Amino acid sequence: MEYTFLGRTGLKVARVCLGTMNFGPETTEEDSYAIMDRALDEGVNFFDTANVYGRKKGEGVTEQIIGRWFAQGDGRREKVVLATKVYGDMGDWPNESRLSALSIKRACEASLKRLQTDHIDIYQMHHIYRQAPWEEIWQAMEQLVHEGKVLYVGSSNFAGWHIAKANEVAKSRNFLGLVSEQSLYNLADRMIELEVIPACEDYGLGLIPWSPLAGGLLGGILGKIEEGRRASEGMQKRLEKVRPQVEAYEAFCKELGESPADVALAWLLHNPVVTAPIIGPRTMEQFEGNLHSLEIKLDEAALAKLDEIWPGPGGAAPEAYAW
Repeated sequence: MEYTFLGRTGLKVARVCLGTMNFGPETTEEDSYAIMDRALDEGVNFFDTANVYGRKKGEGVTEQIIGRWFAQGDGRREKVVLATKVYGDMGDWPNESRLSALSIKRACEASLKRLQTDHIDIYQMHHIYRQAPWEEIWQAMEQLVHEGKVLYVGSSNFAGWHIAKANEVAKSRNFLGLVSEQSLYNLADRMIELEVIPACEDYGLGLIPWSPLAGGLLGGILGKIEEGRRASEGMQKRLEKVRPQVEAYEAFCKELGESPADVALAWLLHNPVVTAPIIGPRTMEQFEGNLHSLEIKLDEAALAKLDEIWPGPGGAAPEAYAW
C-alpha cells in the first residue's frame, strides 16, 4: 500500500480512503466487517464515515456498525485513521444539526459513543454553515481538541473562499485550522479546479475526493446500465447528456486495457493535491477492484486524451475565464 501525508500534517494515510456510506443500507453488517478487515489486510488505514450515514434519521447506523467492528479488538481501532462528520440532521429538535457550538459538542459526544472510541482522528464539517461565526465554530473545535476527543479538523463541500476564511480565523486564534477538504471531484465534475484545489494547495489541505466515479457514470456504465444506481432515472438522464463522452471514455479505457473505474481513480491519484479518493464499495469484489487503480500510471499522452474527453474548466481562476 502507498501512503502519503494528509496535507501539511505529519499524519500518514493510505492513498485510497474506505468510504462506509453503504454499510447498513446496502451492505450487511457481516459483509461490512469483512470489507473493513480486508482493508486492514491490504494496508488501507484511512476510513471515512458520517453521523448521518445509515438512512435512519438520528440513529447513526453506519457509525454503530464501525463501532461494533472496533469492539472486536485485535488492534482494529489503533490501525485506523478515523474520519467522521458533523452537520446533518440527527433529530427534529433545534440544535440537533448544523454547526453551533452546542450542536458540535453534542454530535461529537454521540459519534464517540456510537463508534465506541475515545477520539475522532479527523472531525469534518459536512457542509458550510453560514449562520455560525467562525469564532464560535473554532471555539467548539478547540475545546474538543483540548479534551483529546478530536485530533484534526477537516471540511467537506466548502468553497475556496470558505477554506481561506476558516483558516485565517484559525490562524488568528493560534489554532491549526482545516487540514483536509472533501469535495465532489472526478473526471466529469471538475469545477473545484477553479478555486477549491488552489485553496487546498495554498493552505496545505489534503483533498479527499468523494464520488470519484460520478455515481457510476465513470464505472463502465454502458455495460451495466440496468444495475444499481446506474438504473435510476437521474443517472439515465445524465448519461443521455454525455453519452458521446462516455462512449469515447470507455473505448479509450479499453485501449489502455484497464477498467473505466480504475482509470477514473488513477486520474485522481495523479494530482499531487489529492490525498486519497473515497472508494465506497458495496461488495468485496468492488473493493478489491478499486485497489488496482494504485498500480496504474497514466502518461502525459493518456492524461491529455482524458482532458480531451472530459475537459475541465480551463485551470485555476481567474485565468480559466479571464486573461
